[in-house]
Amino acid sequence: SYSGAIVQRKVEDLPPGDILIRVEYSSLNFKDALSASGNKGVTRNFPHTPGIDLAGKIVESNNTDMPVGLNVLVTGFDLGMNTDGGFAQYARVPAQWAVPLPEALSLRDSMILGTAGLTAALCVSKLLRNGLTPDQGEVLVSGATGGVGSIAVALLAKLGFNVVACSGKPEQTSFLRSLGASSVIGRDEIAQPNPRPMLKERWAGAVDVVGGDMLLGILKTLKHSGSVAACGLVGSTDLAASVFPFILRGINLLGVDSVVVSLEEKASMWQKLSHEWKLSNLEELAREIGLEDLESSLGEILAGKSKGRFVLKLT
Repeated sequence: SYSGAIVQRKVEDLPPGDILIRVEYSSLNFKDALSASGNKGVTRNFPHTPGIDLAGKIVESNNTDMPVGLNVLVTGFDLGMNTDGGFAQYARVPAQWAVPLPEALSLRDSMILGTAGLTAALCVSKLLRNGLTPDQGEVLVSGATGGVGSIAVALLAKLGFNVVACSGKPEQTSFLRSLGASSVIGRDEIAQPNPRPMLKERWAGAVDVVGGDMLLGILKTLKHSGSVAACGLVGSTDLAASVFPFILRGINLLGVDSVVVSLEEKASMWQKLSHEWKLSNLEELAREIGLEDLESSLGEILAGKSKGRFVLKLT
């Protein structure tokens, strides 16, 4: 069994890298909860410091593009997986993992967003590139109270879409409406097993973080030429789909990865999130915690009981 502890370490124990960052904030993600509970698919070697997100100031650098004093954020790559991550006051990483913090974003706001915000932005960006417009009808977001889901709801609503939030937590309806959802439905409305390969057309587009029966239900109910951006597996990794909706309705299943995506694409998404896609209701998503709250908060995420975003303050 795996257990967590807050320990004092020396900076020289950190892995090699071009820049040393004094971490001010990190955030909690499903992948961190998996790593902290010993999931070998995420982290192979223990003891380990999780945290796939961090934001802070560079205090040592051997890279001219990343000078000392620059505020940066790091998400994805191997951070917090097999490289010590953001749940620490210092982190050392390769320079090419870091993105300069956009001027219009604070370090804290960047971590309310974190990997979840980046993933939501990548999903929305792919849907827009595939022709989704607000006049086409309802857009569904599954797992809507979680990190990616809640930001996707807020982002799509800001861009003028009619957002239907799907959640297994009916008590969070007012939270989801405060983010901009026009209506909230239960997961059984979509994820009920049904032998028919296609069902009545409903969604112009969708963001799915659940996978499994949820994604299958979305594929069966997408409108002709509609798209779903799939970025999660909190429900299941399996997909027992039929080809019928693809060839009879011309739908698109868009895979979204936020780990290996190019630095240019990441920087472009962060620019959007700090300007034309900047969310005014970020604070409603945030719950600030300290290291002493980590274990219980990660447990909440693993049990599917969390809502919005946990921001970890490290200074």
